Amino acid sequence: MFFKDIIGQDRLKQQIISSIQSGVVPHSQLFCGRTGYGSFCMAFAYARYLNCTHRTESDACGHCPSCLKYNDIVHPDLYFIFPMAQEGKKNVCDDYMSEWRGFLSTHLYFDLNMWLNEMDATKQAIIYSKESEEIMRKVSFKIYEAAYRVFLIWIPERMHSNCANKLLKVIEEPPLNTIILMVSDEPDRILGTILSRSQRINVKPIQPEDLARYAQSKYELDEAGALQIARMAHGDYLQMIEIMHDSEENAFFLKQFVLMMRNSWAKNVKGMKIFADEMASLRKDRQRNLLSYCQRFVRENFIHRFQSSEMCFMNREETEFAEKFSPYVNERNVFEFMEELAIAERHLAQNVNPKMVFFDLALRITVLLQK
Repeated sequence: MFFKDIIGQDRLKQQIISSIQSGVVPHSQLFCGRTGYGSFCMAFAYARYLNCTHRTESDACGHCPSCLKYNDIVHPDLYFIFPMAQEGKKNVCDDYMSEWRGFLSTHLYFDLNMWLNEMDATKQAIIYSKESEEIMRKVSFKIYEAAYRVFLIWIPERMHSNCANKLLKVIEEPPLNTIILMVSDEPDRILGTILSRSQRINVKPIQPEDLARYAQSKYELDEAGALQIARMAHGDYLQMIEIMHDSEENAFFLKQFVLMMRNSWAKNVKGMKIFADEMASLRKDRQRNLLSYCQRFVRENFIHRFQSSEMCFMNREETEFAEKFSPYVNERNVFEFMEELAIAERHLAQNVNPKMVFFDLALRITVLLQK
């Protein structure tokens, strides 16, 4: 992982590089932001650049002895700490290092679920208390060859309290040239004393334009389609991938939404009943996902009326339908619209008969569309 591999974030990259070049290297740093923004990539690229012996003005060289070891994730002065799901006697990160190296070599952006799937884990993932002994043992080592020894801790909020307290001791009295880089999705869950002793680096959402350019080059999307997906992803690369994978499901949900609205507008009671029967035949999770989609789409139609494209997150097909439908979602009915959809979703969660839920919903929408 190099700075050049990270999508966008040019200002933050330059700030980090300038800090290292000026010799300002805090011993404890906390990269805050969703992994889909590039927070882990940023921390890894930081560690690589820090120890590169032939760094350029914009990135690590990739060819020096340090970079070559970083390429294979085998640098002797780079230590990883990450959540794991204990299996048998495997309860420290070193036990999973082979799987971790393989995972990092094939994933630039990732989240905890992806890592757990890699391990086929069924238990909750945490950083076990046993890891605290490993931290203290490794801290006592002499630095082998790097300018800085780096501990890269992914999701520190999942550390056992014993492990967190041992880490605090290291932060308070760090050995010479020892750097702790933490990457957190939920920094508010980290031990307060660790937070107060760490320099916080906020990794913000990727700019839609940067995300769209990447989508165009990697997935061969047209410019308009790439920008729409990027805006829907709210600056999160992983969310963008999920949206692209879910496009077929969203097309199905849009079709059902259109059918439900047309039946209600035409007061087609027979059509409403047929629709309710068909929705009742779906799996429960798809029924609820459909209603979640409907709530999002109603919101988008309401915003669409204000002609504010930067606030709307719809694909091309949704936008085309919204051109005609959005006038029917207005100040007089939008709150009731959202409430009825939310109530229907809640009723499904309470195992109410789905035929009754969808038929009743269609009748109520008939009234709302007249407002």
